[in-house]
Amino acid sequence: MATSQSPAGYNPRDWPPFAVTVDLVVLTVRDGALSALVVRRGEQPFAGCLALPGGFVRESESLGSAAGRELAEETGLADLPVHLEQLATYGEVDRDPRMRVISVAYLALAPDLPTPRAGGDVVAAAWTPVASILPELFPGHAGAGPAGAPLAFDHAKILADGVERARAKLEYSPLAAAFCPAEFTVGELRRVYEAVWGVALDPRNFHRKVTGTQGFLIPVGDTTARQGGRPAQLFRLGDVTLLNPPMLRPN
Repeated sequence: MATSQSPAGYNPRDWPPFAVTVDLVVLTVRDGALSALVVRRGEQPFAGCLALPGGFVRESESLGSAAGRELAEETGLADLPVHLEQLATYGEVDRDPRMRVISVAYLALAPDLPTPRAGGDVVAAAWTPVASILPELFPGHAGAGPAGAPLAFDHAKILADGVERARAKLEYSPLAAAFCPAEFTVGELRRVYEAVWGVALDPRNFHRKVTGTQGFLIPVGDTTARQGGRPAQLFRLGDVTLLNPPMLRPN
């Protein structure tokens, strides 16, 4: 007979144990390069290996709350103005040697973030150029040397998926501004596109496109010389949600 705690016909012993985790692809543009937040694991499995920050979801918390907690615990990056969105779900049977683990990955984007501080069950945390982890995503790029130590679990695939999501969204949404301060120049915005896409863009053509896209950039009535050279006009993000026409990646 079913109890008030269990639906009719359900017996927990009929199902193998499994767990849910969250993994975080945290991207920023640092020193002119698209960089990912990478941690060094302090516990098995894959102790000593590089990985994306993340961990198990607690019974009493939501997926989003778990993602925020893991980011704070493992890196010290809490309460920062980041763009956070759910990326994908990963559930290959053998992706974790401990048990069947389903991971929900999140993509976080923000301007040049501070140096992370390792905590929780990780022994180190650092910003690492994506080109040095996945050089195949940046063919011909100066920073794309031989791949270093592989990431633990299936985190290389998750990172690659996160980079591709960011690249695609730059084409049709104003997401590039999430990598910029509140007020930015067209040159600073262009360098975001170049870092994420891994290409060089013509400055004049780029300026014409972004300033000609209705609702994308709003002049703030001020200039800055923080990039050197002549003072450049400052802009802020407008209220557009879709770029029309889109900013297509060069082939």
